Amino acid sequence: MGQAGAPPTSGSVLPFPQRQPLQVAFTRAELLRILDLYGRMVAAGEWRDYAMDFARDMASFSAFRRAAERPQMRVEKRPALRNRQGMWTLFGEHGQALKRGHELPGVLAPMERRLLKTVAD
Repeated sequence: MGQAGAPPTSGSVLPFPQRQPLQVAFTRAELLRILDLYGRMVAAGEWRDYAMDFARDMASFSAFRRAAERPQMRVEKRPALRNRQGMWTLFGEHGQALKRGHELPGVLAPMERRLLKTVAD
């Protein structure tokens, strides 16, 4: 950077103040965690299709038994709720909130238990 009071030198990058992203997205680690669960559920014969939706205030991943049905599971990331009940929410097939939390692995835990139960049967 340049000296105090001097304009920045060429090649330095300054962030835009208070600029909000145009949409919320999953990080690579989050998406890998979700797709890992999805792949294991596909292998167990539980799910066959998925959908992702990205909006200004949230990102969601939905898993379906068949493409024409409502999702069996939907996980949403809402960063605006980070300091409240947590930015992650797991919804069931009928739209009920099954789990909320600050960490993705904890929110996905009910689906992990369901997978273990399915594999054990």
